[in-house]
Amino acid sequence: QVQLVESGGGLVQAGESLRLSCAASGSIFSLKAMGWYRQSPGKQRELVARITSGGSTTYADSVKGRFTISRDNAKNTVYLQMNSLEPEDTAVYYCNLYTLTEDYWGQGTQVTVSS
Repeated sequence: QVQLVESGGGLVQAGESLRLSCAASGSIFSLKAMGWYRQSPGKQRELVARITSGGSTTYADSVKGRFTISRDNAKNTVYLQMNSLEPEDTAVYYCNLYTLTEDYWGQGTQVTVSS
């Protein structure tokens, strides 16, 4: 069983930065990608950023140029550096890991950006 533990959320003002971390533990086979999704009240969960096992990255248009996803393979950890945060970035952020056969989610961490 794979567990994902997120940290780094919080309350910041517009223009400030936060870094989210997601540490994966357990038996991980055939990893395809890790990423971050977010969900705000009344909206569907959406992809924020993803990094594949080969290192390719994908970003939502709304965060390009402001957010950076990275990983530390030795620690099985993925990071999301969020700069120039905007009130529209307020949401619960979820870490995701998927393999050839399984899809895992973290418990979520709240990010709140005040104007």
